[in-house]
Amino acid sequence: MTLKRVNTRYGHYYKLDGKNIDGVTTLIGNGLRKKALEAWGIKTVAEYVADHLEDVYAMRSMGRDAIVSALKQAPYSERDRAAKRGTEVHALAEQLARGEEVEVPSELAGHVEAYVRFLDEWNPVPVALERPVFSRKWWYAGTFDAVFELPDGRRVIADIKTSRSGIFPETALQLAAYRYSEFYLDEGGEEKPTADLNITHAFGIWVRADGYDVLPIQADEEQFNKFLHIAVGARWQKESRELIGAPIGPEDVA
Repeated sequence: MTLKRVNTRYGHYYKLDGKNIDGVTTLIGNGLRKKALEAWGIKTVAEYVADHLEDVYAMRSMGRDAIVSALKQAPYSERDRAAKRGTEVHALAEQLARGEEVEVPSELAGHVEAYVRFLDEWNPVPVALERPVFSRKWWYAGTFDAVFELPDGRRVIADIKTSRSGIFPETALQLAAYRYSEFYLDEGGEEKPTADLNITHAFGIWVRADGYDVLPIQADEEQFNKFLHIAVGARWQKESRELIGAPIGPEDVA
């Protein structure tokens, strides 16, 4: 297998032809300022303090630095819980799309029921599920949730989102990067041109405990080009720390 997804306790990364390759969501996250995420982080800390006043007051003996360090973790704890929920829903969604029986944790019953409704009402036929994609030309990789064929013949690349806030605009960049990648790996691990999937549309499927929404997403070549520009910015951020040298004296100036 030329492309390998390596899972760790902290997330995952990709290797292509034996070398590390940039992930789509990492490039977008590092290259695009997410004002909504920044506001969410601030709001999460404020809500934690408002909801745990006694606990926060009890921290006073810890000292300022320790209190600040503890409160800084509030957004990450919420993020990790949301990420765990999303991962579990994605795994169940893949099984359901394949027609497999699933054991549903009680806390995810509403999400699963909502996704089953989507399958029943839209009647999508799976073309490819949870397949890695990559581009040697632009050096990135990722994994799409699903490519479905709808009863009217449309081929849709779909991304399942479970966040409380819904679907953010950068999903258009994410799906465009998947759609216009050069290759994907089929179920047997063979490289196949992504263009052979004949994708015509892109959907975001917002799955919640109280239902679902299908939102059309503009994941066209224009958004793909914007993704490439954002990737340049993300890579600059990574490499920029090498642009500033160590302190020098007058004798060091050439």
